[in-house]
Amino acid sequence: MSSPDIIRRIGASPRQRGSLDGSTCPDIFELSDGSFAVIGADRTEALEGKLPSDAGRSSDERIVVITRETLLQAKIDIPDA
Repeated sequence: MSSPDIIRRIGASPRQRGSLDGSTCPDIFELSDGSFAVIGADRTEALEGKLPSDAGRSSDERIVVITRETLLQAKIDIPDA
């Protein structure tokens, strides 16, 4: 099975959000299969024990944190359906 392609960035680029080098900041992408890919800081170890009782992750999932600014600037580009 092949991996989906990145179709577009969701929201402003890291450089537009003020990153000095524009390459090592949180980011959100829409994929060709309709899902989203997120680049963020891996905080699995710190947050896993703090998940609500009705939440969990499988062994191939990580808890990734992005800045509030990243998500708020992406809001305009997130499709309704």
